[in-house]
Amino acid sequence: MVDTSEQPSDFELVLDRLLDAPREKVFRAWTEPELLVQWFAPLPWTTPHAELDVRAGGSNYVVMRDPDGNEYPNRGVYLEVVPNEKIVFTDAFTSAWHPSEKPFFVGILTFADEGGKTRYVVHARHWSREDRDAHEKMGFHEGWSQCADQLEQLARKI
Repeated sequence: MVDTSEQPSDFELVLDRLLDAPREKVFRAWTEPELLVQWFAPLPWTTPHAELDVRAGGSNYVVMRDPDGNEYPNRGVYLEVVPNEKIVFTDAFTSAWHPSEKPFFVGILTFADEGGKTRYVVHARHWSREDRDAHEKMGFHEGWSQCADQLEQLARKI
């Protein structure tokens, strides 16, 4: 029998924003490495390196750097990509479907047109309530909101 006592929302964090930029440009900023490195980490953090193979089964490798120069490499794969509409990725696998040492979450990004603006929604679905709580304590809402601001600023310029 399946245990339904814990609903998926118990493991999920959500960010819902209306960005003043067309969804095609917001999507580009997520899928082109030279654009992603310009906005991906909340300042004063930076993103010195990104490799993106944006297709279902493709891998990604993104390095974030803190103000002290410490680097945090992140590897994952794309599970679903619908141009200008949706990106689903996870750190549960690294390149070529190799399981990661410690899966943390699945990211579901949607981009909906709202009259030339973009309804940008991020669902971060975690493997456990503890992982969700840890992500929230790391500053999920503050960090992802700041990155959404940086994403919007870049998407308006490209």
